[in-house]
Amino acid sequence: MADELFAQTVAETLALIEDRLMEATVSQYSFVTEAAQHIVSAGGKRFRPALVVTAAHLGSDFDLDEVIGAALVMELTHVASLYHDDVMDEADLRRGVSSANNRYGNSTAILVGDYLFARASREVARLGPEYVDLQAQTFAELVEGQMAETTGPLAGEDPIDHHFKVLAGKTASLIRASALFGGMVGGVSDLALDALGRFGFEIGMVFQLSDDLIDIVSDTTGKTPGTDLREGIPTLPTLLLASSPAVGDHELAERIAAGLDDDGDLAEALAALRASAVIDQTRSEIARRASVARDYLTPLPAGPAKDMLDRLCDEVVTRSS
Repeated sequence: MADELFAQTVAETLALIEDRLMEATVSQYSFVTEAAQHIVSAGGKRFRPALVVTAAHLGSDFDLDEVIGAALVMELTHVASLYHDDVMDEADLRRGVSSANNRYGNSTAILVGDYLFARASREVARLGPEYVDLQAQTFAELVEGQMAETTGPLAGEDPIDHHFKVLAGKTASLIRASALFGGMVGGVSDLALDALGRFGFEIGMVFQLSDDLIDIVSDTTGKTPGTDLREGIPTLPTLLLASSPAVGDHELAERIAAGLDDDGDLAEALAALRASAVIDQTRSEIARRASVARDYLTPLPAGPAKDMLDRLCDEVVTRSS
């Protein structure tokens, strides 16, 4: 019953955050408002705000407005990065709708991303200098992750290690910051805050690695299977395939690298990849990291907030199974 009541509390807070998100994206210029709300209004998992809210409840001293403000900063920063990512990736779709760059053009998408980051910066300034410092550090890591993905591995660098660095910057850094923001507004102890940061980073890695797998194995998530595969975006399964000594895996990796513009070729590659041992290898890595994330929860105070974070370790694994 306590867990159900807590889940309801989190859901009610997320509803308030949703309202604030729409308010924060209103500009004096109607076109800016339309473009800024384009991706926000398409919805999303709101994973980062939910993590802020949950982590805040690990403490006993927080103000609801500050919790909402901290969650707002994290989601605005996340959405700002999506506008920039879509320009870099030349994406056509985002959250099931036309991407901003596809609808409004690259220049507008970049400017709107800047606008959203400016709104996030205004919100974080209200929280205090330690929050400003963490957000700035996190945004730098986001940019570094995007740059690392764009430039690719350095000469002699292991592609899989490079991929983990990309995920650390592009995804895990902001999820780590979300957990820290929640703990900070909740007033948790230094020991708990350190644990939250470590947990947030590791669960962020798991979250993105499961997305790598979902692109290949799932037909039920709303994401078209093989999207990353068709666009040539490196994922852990394809990188494991390329490093496999098996002849069949090597041949499949070469077929994927050559391009999969034809729907029939894509379907064949997906079927072959799903049957490969690299799928189980990826699942093992996801489960291993989820176990590491769970271990980091040990110092946190017992209660429904900790229980929800513990369940999250299972959910990020099962979402790609």
